[in-house]
Amino acid sequence: MVRDATTREPIARALVRDLNSGKQAETGDKGRFLLTGLHASPASIQVSCAGYRPLRLTASPDEQKELEIALIPDTLRHSEQLQVAAGPYALESPNSVSLAGSELRNLASVLADDPLRAIQGLPGVNTGDDFQSQISLRGAGFQRIGVYLDGVLLHSPFHTLQADPTSASLSILSSDLLEHAELYSGAPPARFADRTVGAIDVRLRDGDRKKFTGRAAASASNSSISLEGPLAAGRGSWLVSARKSYLQYIIKASSDEPGLAFGFSDAQGRLAYDLTPRHAVSLSLINGRSGLDRSGAQSLVGLNTFFESGYAFTLAKIGSRATPTSTLVMNQTAAWLRERYENRNRERNPLAFGHYGEWIANSDNTWQFHENAALVFGGTLRRLRDNGYVDRRLAAPPFSARLDQYRGHGLRGGVHAAPQLTLWHGKLQLRAGGRADYHSVNERTAWSPSAAATWVVRSGSQLNAAWGSYAQYPELNQFYSRFGNTRLLPERANHVQAGWEQRLGERTRFRLEAYHRADRDLLFRPLFEPRILAGRIYAGSNAAPIVNSLRGDFRGMQFFVQRRSSNGLTGWVSYSYSVSKLRDDALALSFLSDFDQRHTANVFLSYRWKPTVNFSGRWLAGSGFPVRGFVRGTNPQFFLSEQRNQLRLPTYHRMDFRANKTFLRRGWHITLYAEVVNLYNRDNVRFDEVRGFDSRTGSARLGFDKLFPVLPSAGVSIEF
Repeated sequence: MVRDATTREPIARALVRDLNSGKQAETGDKGRFLLTGLHASPASIQVSCAGYRPLRLTASPDEQKELEIALIPDTLRHSEQLQVAAGPYALESPNSVSLAGSELRNLASVLADDPLRAIQGLPGVNTGDDFQSQISLRGAGFQRIGVYLDGVLLHSPFHTLQADPTSASLSILSSDLLEHAELYSGAPPARFADRTVGAIDVRLRDGDRKKFTGRAAASASNSSISLEGPLAAGRGSWLVSARKSYLQYIIKASSDEPGLAFGFSDAQGRLAYDLTPRHAVSLSLINGRSGLDRSGAQSLVGLNTFFESGYAFTLAKIGSRATPTSTLVMNQTAAWLRERYENRNRERNPLAFGHYGEWIANSDNTWQFHENAALVFGGTLRRLRDNGYVDRRLAAPPFSARLDQYRGHGLRGGVHAAPQLTLWHGKLQLRAGGRADYHSVNERTAWSPSAAATWVVRSGSQLNAAWGSYAQYPELNQFYSRFGNTRLLPERANHVQAGWEQRLGERTRFRLEAYHRADRDLLFRPLFEPRILAGRIYAGSNAAPIVNSLRGDFRGMQFFVQRRSSNGLTGWVSYSYSVSKLRDDALALSFLSDFDQRHTANVFLSYRWKPTVNFSGRWLAGSGFPVRGFVRGTNPQFFLSEQRNQLRLPTYHRMDFRANKTFLRRGWHITLYAEVVNLYNRDNVRFDEVRGFDSRTGSARLGFDKLFPVLPSAGVSIEF
């Protein structure tokens, strides 16, 4: 019998082959197979299946017994700490959705191989920008959503053009190193600090502790290689991975800008070692560089256009996991993070510069002090520093003007505790607690209580409810900006959400959720944008201050049906509806959020057709985001307006299709990928900015960017 190593589900359509005789068999619906007529002893058996790592073993045909073979999803590796779950959703929290097995790789795309782009396909995630890996949730932008790598909040983990919020981006994380990704769309647990909307919990995996393995891959956008193996006879492991991009094909096919070249390279590594059976340590390192070069179009760009750009990212992290007793698990992390960028114009004069750094200490512990009660507790301490500037070049003396400059440092700390109680033989689970946070710059303490409950109504049916208050402090470049001040308040959000989940068999579920989020003290620059003000044209002010003037009201619902299985059709169909409104107290003005998307549909389906062939596809759709700014009219005639965000982009929708085919060889195998992005060539667009206006008539010139056309692509990977 062949099973999934993590869920114990029997695997159908797995190929079992005797390498000595060439005889083979295919598993049936219950994962069973039968090989007969084997004469060599022992037999050399190879078991393979699309989406899983091939496994080789020896067995004696003389023994009349049944073999039970466990295959590991190809996004994982052999590990002494492999966690076996009771069902496909057992490792998820009640209010989250996760990516498991081959979902992470199939959704990441051949073009980008980006795990955060895989997150874009999950239920409830707003869509609408092909160029960016950032996501939006429930009417809020990415700056209010945290990416936590092994519990450490990442500041800006993207290869992108820094200081340009509309530029394209790719995650600096490689899917080769990730084992788990989980999304909290609202009311995340108290351990996730300093974000007010949602959390993406990403976990790195260890290398193979049994043997040396490797994987090399190449696609239309990048090539990569990863190697791994055991340390000290299996007491530890090592893993290294490197990527190099060649994005010119994609940029040439999808961008109207001539001479544009953007590329990146990064390297990632991890060491893991068991000091004792109860104490393991790890060392992780991520280092990446990216850059922009428009040297092919020097005569076509303006004086203040970013012509050359360089960005460097480094993260070093030491982790410790100890179980001093059978009831206490202690996770401690120390990390150092650095980001640096510089942008220059066509004459190589600097336009923007930034240097950000952090020292981080993080603790996350669980104490099971009773069989029905536990305490999750810990804390975070971050030493922050940031400095930078933004310049505008002028054609006449003084030839440059400094638009903004910032320099400063601060200490950011917090503690969290959340007792958990299980009652009625596991039918009722209660969680309560919260966090307390402090920032040395504004010397403000933020108290954030939270509570959650899960009630198992009957077998396969449960109700979930969560409430919580969340705080997010301003960035240092806002505290110390020419337009900010050190008295800025932390942004606050109060979440209430409730959900019902119904199992439709062991591997299929239906979930319905409703939520309401009330925000206050959101940062905004009320007088920054041009508009019609008091009946006159107001040009906007680059000196407009940053203030805590916004309040928000966000409410909506979502549902999805999901099937997760090693056999047959797997995936989900989801729909979300939301209304996101903001009010600026400074000007007594109400408007829609920049990320208000009333209707969102995300569909992902995958099917293993044969043991070595898998098909998958996704369809993303969303009603258009608002056009940011005080504008009205219809294309191509636009004018300044008194109201903000009253225009909308056209409806966005896109279908992608992917096919994987694996060829097996003794000791190694090769997988070919074929993919088509935007299969039916939908003309999607995104909004860039208000690029200018006539101060006499109020007519405005808006910038829109075309998104991906139909893009066929292919890739290949070799595993050995």
